Formats: sequence, C-alpha cells, structure tokens
Amino acid sequence: MITAKIPETDFPLPKLGTADLHGPIGLDEHGLEPRGVVRWNYEVPELQQHALRRGDGTFSKHGVLTANTGARTGRSPKDKFIVRDKVSESTVWWGDVNQPCTPDLFNRMLHHVEWFLSHRDELYVQDLFCGADQNHRISLRLVTETAWHAAFARTLFIRPTARELVHHEPEYTILHAPHLLADPEGIEGIDSNAFILLSLEHKVVLIGGTQYAGEIKKAMFSIMNYLLPESGQLPMHCSCNTTGENTAIFFGLSGTGKTTLSTDPNRRLVGDDEHGWTDGGIFNFEGGCYAKLINLNEEDEPAIFATTRMPGTIMENVILKPDGTPDFTDNSLTANTRGAYPLEYIENREADGIAGHPQNVVLLTCDAFGVLPPISKLTPEQTAYHFISGYTAKVAGTEMNIDQPTATFSACYGAPFMPRHPGVYAKLLSEKIEQHHSQCWLLNTGWIAGGAAQSSRIKIQWTRSLLNAALTGQLDNVEYTVDPLFGFSIPQTCPDIPTEILNPRDTWTNHEDYDRQAQELAAMFKDNFKPFIANTAEPICSAGPQ
Repeated sequence: MITAKIPETDFPLPKLGTADLHGPIGLDEHGLEPRGVVRWNYEVPELQQHALRRGDGTFSKHGVLTANTGARTGRSPKDKFIVRDKVSESTVWWGDVNQPCTPDLFNRMLHHVEWFLSHRDELYVQDLFCGADQNHRISLRLVTETAWHAAFARTLFIRPTARELVHHEPEYTILHAPHLLADPEGIEGIDSNAFILLSLEHKVVLIGGTQYAGEIKKAMFSIMNYLLPESGQLPMHCSCNTTGENTAIFFGLSGTGKTTLSTDPNRRLVGDDEHGWTDGGIFNFEGGCYAKLINLNEEDEPAIFATTRMPGTIMENVILKPDGTPDFTDNSLTANTRGAYPLEYIENREADGIAGHPQNVVLLTCDAFGVLPPISKLTPEQTAYHFISGYTAKVAGTEMNIDQPTATFSACYGAPFMPRHPGVYAKLLSEKIEQHHSQCWLLNTGWIAGGAAQSSRIKIQWTRSLLNAALTGQLDNVEYTVDPLFGFSIPQTCPDIPTEILNPRDTWTNHEDYDRQAQELAAMFKDNFKPFIANTAEPICSAGPQ
C-alpha cells in the first residue's frame, strides 16, 4: 500500500477496529456477485490511503485528502428521478422537482449498476445509520467502487458500534457507480450521462455518472423527508445549536450561513444541515458536516477553518498551492468547494446529536437586492409563508449566465429533497411552533445599501451580533416598526449594531430606488407562491407581501 506522510496533530483520528465486520445481509441480496475484493466498513484513515493508492485524491500539506469530482461539481437535479409505482403514486408531489420514472427504467438501470459493480476490482461497503434518535433513525448501506466516496459516507453519516455492526440490516441501500456513464441516446428516460434513481418500493437508490459526493448525502435526506411525516415528525433542511437550555434551528439554502452561524463558540453544535423535529425535540440526521469552503478564512470561521487542517477531513475541488496548502479563494473548478468532516472535529458540539424543542426558529436568506432587513421578527403565519417560499438570491458571477442578482425560491428551503407537497411540511412546522411557543426570525446575511451591485455583503460580525441578540432575548423589549410592504417587524435598536443599518430603506441613497426594488421583490414572492395557494391555509397565504 502506498502511504503518505501525515503531519503530527493534536486531533485524534477515528478509531480503527471494525474493518470487515458486517451483519447477516450479504451483497448477493443486492444482486451483486463481486469478482474482486470487497472491503467492508473500513475506517476513514484506511479508506483515504486506498484513495491515494487508486489515484482518486491527494493529501494536502496538513494530511487532508483532497479529491476532484470531475465535470460535475454540484448536484444534478435534472437527472434525479423517483420511481412512480404503487408506493409513490399518491404520496409524492410530482412535478419538475420530483420527476417520475417508470419501474421498467429503474429495473434496466439496476441491472446495469449490478453488472458494473460486480465487475470492479474492488468494492467498498459502508453500513451506517441516518438519524441520531434511535426511535427515528434508519439503517443504510452504501456499496461503491471508490474508496473516497466510502470515506465521505462514513464521515457524513452515523457510524455504528462494533456490536451494532454485526446485527446491522440495511433498510435502504445506495448502489453507487460514479464512473458508470449512462447513454442518453440509447436509454429512453435518461437525459445525460448521470442518473440518480430512487425506488421507495424497493428501498434502493442508484447513483451513476457523477462523482459529486453530495448526491449520496442528499439521497438519504430525501428518504428521511419522505418517511418522517408519516408519523407526524418534521424533517428539516436546517442547522441547529443549543446551550442545553436554549435551542435554535436555522433554515436556509446553500450559501446563506447555516453552517457558519450554527458553529458558535458559545453554543454547542447539534448539526449543520439536516434534522428532524419530533415529539421529543430535535435530532441530527448526520454524524458529520459538509461545509462550503469558498473564501473560507480563519478569522471569520475559525472552527471550520481548523477542520481543513485535520487529517480525516475530505476536501472537494479545492485547489492546492505549490506548498500543499489549500487556496480557498480559487474557484477555477467551482465556487461550490466543499469540506466534509466528522462532528467530533468541532470541539463545542452536542455529542449525542439531540437537543430540546427550539425556543427560536431562524430563517436565513442572502438577499442580493438589498431589500430585506438584517433581522426582522415574524409571526407564525409569516414564518410558514417564508418557509414555503424558501427565498434567497444568487449573485452575479457565481454561476454561468448570471450577470445580475437573481431571485431563487426553493420550497421548505430544500425543494429538491422534499418528495411530499410543501404544505405537508409547512403544516407540521406551524403546529410545532405553536405548540412550543418558538420565536421566529428572518435573518438577511446578504446585502443592504443598494444591494450587491453597490455595496459589500453585511459584515459577518454584525450578523452574529444580531443573531446573538435574538437568541439571548436582547430583542424582546426593544421598539419595533412594521414594514408596510412585507409586514414583518424590524427592531429599531440592537446592541453593538449601528442603528442606521436596521431599516434597509434608510441605507439607500435614493429612497425611490429602494421602493421600486422592494416592489419588484414583493412581486417575485407573490408569483412564486401562486402554485401553493390552493393547498395552503388562508392565514398563511395572507401573510406575504401586501
């Protein structure tokens, strides 16, 4: 085996000892007849050495595996399908997001994947759990041809103990063949070389033609989002932290600050991306974090920055300098550079991944138009409206063909992963907010003062101060003013924050320009919400812009 020199570190590597242990379910029950070596449940350090041997990555100066995902550096939503069958027909919200495919197509691709994986020289199998709450977690198995994707799964999901492992029986299985390219001309129903197919009846996910590791993580998230509402539990695309007595959850699309703001030295991190809200409280789906690394710096995000120097972390599409250190400003491969690391690498964390009911619900948005306040208080109805809307904005230069700020709406802050109608999740959220008297906030981590074209993004120190003031009750008794267009309440003072930035209209040189831009954004909200009106309660429909 090829080895690499890993520098000494104060951070412990994951313990070894469970390699090749597995439960009673063999690969033959997945239709696989491996011709090569099967490596069961290897730990991350071993897997990373295999990745290096196979040429699937390199080590940074600090001993961190760095992998390149090739042509696909993000998710492929147009290539994701759910099998439309007797299980899913009446329970999935079909449309552009939840695209249907036929059982025949799934079976055809399943045979392709089974043959392909069976003929690999090596297979890597990981038996894991999704969900920290034993009452609601599901067991899963990943079978993949690549060591570094096995390491990614072992980092992001919950690792079983040796005792749990020998009894592990997967409820859902992911067959992962990133180097198997589909033929869109020869296979009807496939639109590109990539495919992500979920069968809820067979409890199998097929992933092929894409090396982007996030597809593995989000496949399981989609499954949890389908299963939990059946028992009245709410799956959420959110981060969470707690003091033990005070818990907060943070909804938001990618780039709005879920990972950054939930990683707080004064509050214990529960998780950075996927949680469930049950009758008992909050639980993390995952055992690791998957942070965006573009423009990461030690001053603003010290805890996340530290993980990029800990062996065991995996960096995706990060460019290394000649001396082996990462260049987090280099977006030549993608702006979606990522780091996967175990929760243990965050010192201030909630070890069991479970917290109480949230006292605060925070909706994050990165408003590039400069219209939304840095912070505002929402009623429960407004919270449900903005939750269904799932608004943020893309900034010029972050994606091809975007040359000015562009509004993005993603229902429930995670539409690509929500198989059921958004109203199902919004109803559950409203009920839980009301039951537990949670305070609700809209936090703009983007721009004011003319928007992205005329100013810099709101200082992260200001955003943290505003958030801390909300979570600690410092905004409970201050004076508020109601925005005449959007209807939310804006605090007029906040400790350590310049008063003049709290009302965004006051930060614009020309108030008429602000009014015009605010009306345009309000119209975007209204147009986006039209498809949801028929299945949404009237008080929620009336809680949007007037």
